[in-house]
Amino acid sequence: MSQQDTIALITNYYAAFNRGDWEGMLAHLTDDVVHDLNQGARESGREAFRAFLARMDRSYSERLEDIVVSTAPDGARAAAEYVVHGTYKADDEGLPPAKGQKYVLPGGAFFDIRGGRIARVTNYYNLQDWIAQVGG
Repeated sequence: MSQQDTIALITNYYAAFNRGDWEGMLAHLTDDVVHDLNQGARESGREAFRAFLARMDRSYSERLEDIVVSTAPDGARAAAEYVVHGTYKADDEGLPPAKGQKYVLPGGAFFDIRGGRIARVTNYYNLQDWIAQVGG
């Protein structure tokens, strides 16, 4: 893929996220996508990613702003930086209680691209910053 195609792929993936269009997000992934959760486990497969999105949707309402996408010259890898604007709406396991707290958090992700789809997503953000913002 070209750099422009990869940027469009990642941009469309995040546009689906911002719309709350989980099926639209999943359509951008390979069947065997690898997902590295921030400070957590590695999950594999589109169905595992679908379950992750359901867990996230239950506990968080988020919108990404100021998204910047960069790619390798061959378009096979990409990175994105963004600012998460969110609301913590329901308790998430192992984290502080949810009381509708608002947060603003910088984050980023790294991607591998294969066959015009996302084959790996590795997400990063500062968990301690988030915990401090929600009153943990």
